[in-house]
Amino acid sequence: MRHIVADQPVGRFPEAWRACVGTGRLDLALRRDYHDSLAMVQRDIGFRHIRGHGLLSDGVGIHRPYEYEGTRRVHHSFGYLDQIVDGFLDLGVKPFVELGFMPSALASGDQTVFWWRGNVTPPSSWSEWADLVRATVGHLVDRYGLDEVRHWPIEVWNEPNLTDFWAGADRDAYHRLYEVSAYAVKEVDPALQVGGPAISPGADEWLVPFAEYVTARGIPVDFVSRHAYTSGPARHVPFGTYQTLEPATDLLEQFAAPARHLADTPLAGLPVHITEFNSSYRPDNPIHDTALHAAYLAPVLAAGGDLVDSFSYWTFCDVFEEQGIPTALFHGGFGLLTHRQIRKPTYHLYAFVARLGDEVLARGDDHLVTRHPDGRVAVLAWGPVDVTGRDPVPERHTVELSVPLGPPGTASAFLLRSSVGEEAGNAFAAWQEMGRPRSPSPRQLDDLRAAAEPTRTHRATPVVAGRVELDLSLTRHEVTLVELTPVVDETPPWCDDTRLLGDRR
Repeated sequence: MRHIVADQPVGRFPEAWRACVGTGRLDLALRRDYHDSLAMVQRDIGFRHIRGHGLLSDGVGIHRPYEYEGTRRVHHSFGYLDQIVDGFLDLGVKPFVELGFMPSALASGDQTVFWWRGNVTPPSSWSEWADLVRATVGHLVDRYGLDEVRHWPIEVWNEPNLTDFWAGADRDAYHRLYEVSAYAVKEVDPALQVGGPAISPGADEWLVPFAEYVTARGIPVDFVSRHAYTSGPARHVPFGTYQTLEPATDLLEQFAAPARHLADTPLAGLPVHITEFNSSYRPDNPIHDTALHAAYLAPVLAAGGDLVDSFSYWTFCDVFEEQGIPTALFHGGFGLLTHRQIRKPTYHLYAFVARLGDEVLARGDDHLVTRHPDGRVAVLAWGPVDVTGRDPVPERHTVELSVPLGPPGTASAFLLRSSVGEEAGNAFAAWQEMGRPRSPSPRQLDDLRAAAEPTRTHRATPVVAGRVELDLSLTRHEVTLVELTPVVDETPPWCDDTRLLGDRR
């Protein structure tokens, strides 16, 4: 059935999808492969903020206690932090600051998380924690300017509802951490943005108590944060994990949850940031590397901005070591890119969305039609995905659209189509066909980069009565971007392409 696309916009396409992206722990930003990957992502996609763990952990080295003349003192060292933030800003991305984890010399216990041992216990001294937060935020303001840092949201901790991330998942202790941290941030400047509680999926019962606590005590809060994942229990294999998934609509339901739960509280109407989202919460699940994953997330990128102020893909690249150093180039990492900058299908999904226009002309279960200010039209379309195993996905899926294209009198459009799917733009499939080499040779890396290129086709297509008729046949799990540009014909009158081989008359 052909969908007749309206001539006038039905809304705007929010940029919540690229307001933030996740990263592995922050000290990884000192590595060349990380920096090269971020430079590529920023060139093709252009995220606004970046969020990762470990700002206050030992790897960044800010908290440095010492004893002098019999008295414990603390030196705050910002050398690594400066290198990290300078590198981000050079690439056009700003920090979304996460306050965590606990420096080992300030921790009240020895419980840690991840291979790199981030401490997840409360501080042994609340005043020293406040000093650390105040000094760190104050340094950022001194170095980068108040007008700049006021645009960097500051989030208190990460998933405190889980015992892995906060000792005992102690809600009262988290509330105190939030209170001390928020006041320390506001002491630097009242206009700085601070928020939480950064809960994981399935913990929405934390939201109302958090609202009640900050309201009763007059504690500042500028935004609410939550995470969203759709994977089920993990079945572990050596260096990998397999999980079931809920349909992608479940992600959108999770995005909408904070506003729904807080509707009758004083926090109603605050910005909502989904500071992590993905399908699986595991950094070793091969689903992340597949074409299915791109098609699965396409409707989320298309609609998520209508529900929240930002939703941050976790993460931009596979330079990431929560479960240890990866054992193969493709290992199910969260990243849009593997090590050595091999682009995954989901990378291309984001790069396609980056080429959409501001005006929304139409939305559907399998498409989003947008228009740029100069009249160009960009269509994102995707094939169906079944994660239940009950409804086999067809080998072909058709999207039929009647798309308006001006200005009046336009007779022809230049059509450029870019696609990824099970065969096109799928470096993971090529790696499998190579025999899954754990350390690809330089030649194999070149071949994988070539295999990662989307297929591109182009043609002139007629514009009849101000419309282009699009008949898009999508292969299994394909995501495609169609860009339509009105043609202004500048062919000189003496040009005759039938005479390319000369005159044989």
